[in-house]
Amino acid sequence: MAATDDGQAYVDHPLLEPGFIEQRRYQLQLAADARESHTLVCLPTGLGKTTVSLLVTADRLHEVGGTALFLAPTKPLVQQHADFYREALSIPDDEITVFTGEVRPDDRAALWAESRIVIATPQVVENDLIGGRISLSDVTHLTFDECHRATGDYAYVYIAERYHADAEAPLVTGMSASPGGDEEAILTVCENLGLSEVAVMTEDDADVADYTHDTEVEWERVTLPEPVLEIRDAINEVITDRLSQLKDLGVTNKTSPDLSQRDLNSMRGQLQDLIDADQSEGYEGMSIHAEVMKLRRAVELAETQSVESLRRYFERQRNAARASGASKASQRLVSEPKVREAMRKAEAFDDLHPKFRQTRVLLAQTLGIGGGERVIVFTESRDTAEALTDFLSESFDTRRFVGQGDKEGSDGMTQTEQGETLDAFRNGEFEVLVSTSVAEEGLDVPEVDLVLFYEPVPTAIRSIQRKGRTGRQDEGRVIVLMAEDTRDEAFFWISRRREQEMEDELKELKGVADEVEAELDDSQTALDSFDGAASADVETNGDTATEADGGAAAQPGLADFGTATEDGDAEVTDENGDAETDDAVVATAGTEEDDEVEIVVDQRELDSAIARDLSTREGMATRLETLAVGDYVVSDRVAIERKTVSDFLDTLTGGDRSLFEQVGDLSRHYARPVVLIEGDGLYEERNVHPDAIRGALASLTVDFGVSVLRTEDEGDTADLLAVLAGREQTTRDRAVSVHGEKSSKTLAEQQEYVVGAIADIGPVTARSLLEHFGSVEAVMTAREEDLLAVDGVGEVTADRIRDVVGSEYR
Repeated sequence: MAATDDGQAYVDHPLLEPGFIEQRRYQLQLAADARESHTLVCLPTGLGKTTVSLLVTADRLHEVGGTALFLAPTKPLVQQHADFYREALSIPDDEITVFTGEVRPDDRAALWAESRIVIATPQVVENDLIGGRISLSDVTHLTFDECHRATGDYAYVYIAERYHADAEAPLVTGMSASPGGDEEAILTVCENLGLSEVAVMTEDDADVADYTHDTEVEWERVTLPEPVLEIRDAINEVITDRLSQLKDLGVTNKTSPDLSQRDLNSMRGQLQDLIDADQSEGYEGMSIHAEVMKLRRAVELAETQSVESLRRYFERQRNAARASGASKASQRLVSEPKVREAMRKAEAFDDLHPKFRQTRVLLAQTLGIGGGERVIVFTESRDTAEALTDFLSESFDTRRFVGQGDKEGSDGMTQTEQGETLDAFRNGEFEVLVSTSVAEEGLDVPEVDLVLFYEPVPTAIRSIQRKGRTGRQDEGRVIVLMAEDTRDEAFFWISRRREQEMEDELKELKGVADEVEAELDDSQTALDSFDGAASADVETNGDTATEADGGAAAQPGLADFGTATEDGDAEVTDENGDAETDDAVVATAGTEEDDEVEIVVDQRELDSAIARDLSTREGMATRLETLAVGDYVVSDRVAIERKTVSDFLDTLTGGDRSLFEQVGDLSRHYARPVVLIEGDGLYEERNVHPDAIRGALASLTVDFGVSVLRTEDEGDTADLLAVLAGREQTTRDRAVSVHGEKSSKTLAEQQEYVVGAIADIGPVTARSLLEHFGSVEAVMTAREEDLLAVDGVGEVTADRIRDVVGSEYR
């Protein structure tokens, strides 16, 4: 430790800048706990969770070496943490690297090898792990910021699994001010991240209390004006009517427009059951349900946001209804007379929502009468953020702070713009920041005099994050605006109840940390229990199965079946009987490791869990590419086009791209193309005649020479891909390490493509027409009666061909 002339003590460490990290006993205690084991660190917002992780990182790099990885859920957070680390550590700035999607993948691979600390968004690291661009083997400290996100399919879960499996000297620190709403949620986060210890500090701890101030929550009630109530009531009448229709379908007994989201979720589940049973009422009801959800959003905007937000929402709905392929729900909504009446009243409303006026009054009290300097206004809607910024700018120096990308009809902010806005706010260049939820989690927004909630937040985590923006150095105010007799009131009480539950849970967690840790130890299986069997015997349900007793080891696998030629490759001939070559390759799979197989994965397949699953398997490597054809490549000759049952049926009923065009590309470039259909209910899911489905399957096999395989789910698909890759690269020794070029279509294929595009008649009929007439020109000039003589061409198709070919272009 070191002290300055004024008596302030600072942390002294070989990797820390002298006189930078203030000595706080609670931070040092938490860091000491986190150095010893994989630890969940719980600390109220604004009290330095990042400093705790920094202290652990400095120790690990100094004592163990390697690389430190710090993960944060958003780009602004990543940049903020990087700035802090560069200021606090004596490590050269260029060895502290930021990884976000704005850094090219190839550049990230090179930067990773040169960095001592990488601060990144989890999605980027997940993609780099799946793509084989980085390795976690040398990472000696991994921090998960805002670790309460580590549930479900969020990237934190996958990264933690890979880290514990791959790292030579792993240490994990999870950080959150609000790890979950109950003990089960907290345990889930710990188990998903492999955390075995829990270190909690609350504001009741003496050391922490010295750095906090009480922040009381106040709420201000506002009354909606009559014109807004009329708009709301008109929409609610339509909701009541639609709920009556759903009641007639037997999926609800409620017709009140203020029913709960739980009720709506229950209805949706019952409608899905009807669809699964191939009942047409299910499809009808699901469309009505979608309309109800849109209408409820309109009511919510009118009640709790602003009429301006409602106007923008209605405009988006009108545009959606006019778009190609618009849903029936959107079309019905904008054509409903009472909704149109509500739209007219919204357009005619020239007054302000009462929340706007109350916001201005509260800001005037804080910044004017109260002598305050800075205020943050939070709102759920980007439309409202835009409107509020414009309105408040008339009286105060105001700027908005929203997320990146285009959302809700509003341009977002780039990462640079976000950083510049926060810097200006910190420097006192403006008074009021109007922000959406992007500023909730962990951003080091400077001390503010007032946090104003434009609407209550019904989620404890988000509410706690927001309240953490005030009360750090001096007492501040938190005010929530509530529109009377609206959903605002319900959300407010839900929020209060959940916050209290979480506060109680953290206190309880602190009191019973030993018991929680014991439960974690009991529930987590040792990593070495997942190792493969050491001998040739195969364990089956606890019994050893060997070849002698006819058990699993004696059963042949897919890789053991069938060879047709002396070199082990089944010969494929073209229609002339000549052997085809295997040189039509777009991407190939294979590694230089003798005991490892590789699967090339198309970037667009990352929406599924298949690539993540494959990348965690022993002896399996995955490589990400943007594939010209196919979704997975397992050798120089085998590529797989994966379709869920729903996707497969979509391509038969007017999807964006014809299945047969995709398969045509696949079969031109790979000698052994495979179409994999994933999921159940191929003949039950959609109102498509079974014979149409059978015809499509037959065409894939007979006309395109494609193998069609079926799997039950994503896990089954991953298993099959692993077997295919192993069979090709290990048993068949098909592994290669070069890329081929996509071959061009043959003349015949181009002719089929041109004719097949006429009125969407498809490849089979196109072939029949060309075989009958002999050329594209002859097809184009054929009379209707001659077209009817072709097998597979009826009056409708003949009419469409003549209409397309002979009509004047307009």
